[in-house]
Amino acid sequence: MNTAGHSEATALRGLELTPFRGLRYDPDRVGSLAAVTSPPYDVVVRPDGLHHLQSADPYNIVRLILPQAPTPNARNEQASDTLRRWQSEGVLAADDKPGLYVYEQRADDGMLQRGIIGALRVSDPAEGVVLPHEDVMPHIVADRADLMRATSANLEPLLLTYRGNGSTSAAADIVERVADHPPVLATTTEDGYSHRLWAVTDPADLALVQSDLAQHQALIADGHHRWATYRRLRAEHTSPSPWDYGLVLLVDTARYPLRVRAIHRLLHGVPVADALAAVEGLFRIRHLPVSLPAALEALADSARDGNAFLLAGDGAYHLIDRPDPDLLARTIPTDRPAAWRTLDATVLHAALLDHVWHIPEDSPAHIAYIHDTAATVEKAERDGGTAVLLHPVREEVVRDLARQGVTMPRKSTSFGPKPASGLVLRTLDL
Repeated sequence: MNTAGHSEATALRGLELTPFRGLRYDPDRVGSLAAVTSPPYDVVVRPDGLHHLQSADPYNIVRLILPQAPTPNARNEQASDTLRRWQSEGVLAADDKPGLYVYEQRADDGMLQRGIIGALRVSDPAEGVVLPHEDVMPHIVADRADLMRATSANLEPLLLTYRGNGSTSAAADIVERVADHPPVLATTTEDGYSHRLWAVTDPADLALVQSDLAQHQALIADGHHRWATYRRLRAEHTSPSPWDYGLVLLVDTARYPLRVRAIHRLLHGVPVADALAAVEGLFRIRHLPVSLPAALEALADSARDGNAFLLAGDGAYHLIDRPDPDLLARTIPTDRPAAWRTLDATVLHAALLDHVWHIPEDSPAHIAYIHDTAATVEKAERDGGTAVLLHPVREEVVRDLARQGVTMPRKSTSFGPKPASGLVLRTLDL
């Protein structure tokens, strides 16, 4: 473990964001821009969400990011063929000039997020430029790498955050100024979010943005597996090459704070009764005959005083909290900071999954990681498994641990809003 902290002042190189010729849908060739978008590949709840997106439009981006075929090779070949066909048919067309892209998301509740999409120089964690906060699962990295090799494209941007200098930032000034002009793309997706995109091609503006970002480091908010994939593919090619860069969205959270939600667990083949029986005597158990919103409120209240989890799947909700100190002493590694040792995700993985329920965290046959709370509960009830619902971690905790070089347990956080997939792609052939 690397405990030597990183800071923006000590990073040898800052963020290197470069323009690219964005590959975008031709609005005249698709039913609507909203109908061809998708959440990021790992947020799509299979199979219901996948089928819904496939039926939304024959050109929906999900056919590229989650191709469906009997074998992995066939899936990747299908995605490659589909991408090339859409390009040859003019469904997807490259912009004339390389540029960076200002991207805005807005919700009815007043949420507004703006950031910059570009091709970012891929770096290793030891450089302290792009900081991961979660470990990755090798089989997912391998799967994404195979898809990127086959398509020779970055099909969806990662979400990275950095802490700018407020209104004095040159990048912030350009983002706000550009957003006053008509966008090259505007749509509203069925979740109620409106999306707008602007191309920044003026050389002076590009230089100012690049100079500003070069002073900063970034935290991976969403896309650890894709960033690990970028690093793997960069290592496979002789530099300089297009694989030295990967598609990202950079959001200045000093201006636009992200929302942080939990990623929940679904235990396959583990009935709720069995999961509860295993924790008897190790956690306090309270059965809650209430609705999901009320159960989540109870979870939030209990989480303020320590580790707490909500189990569901049998038509009710069961709050487990106040873990046995002896259990924690036996199972939680002591070579990490206290902030890491007390994370709910740490206790879940080290104590519950490993020692109480004996469930391998990296086995899709045993456990699934789902962002949507209601969907996790519904799947557990339908399949006879157990939903384990978590309380979210604060962004400042995530960033502080990342700067210490300490990674959190896998799938510990869900930052958002996430960029919609399908608004702008990067092909490495251009």
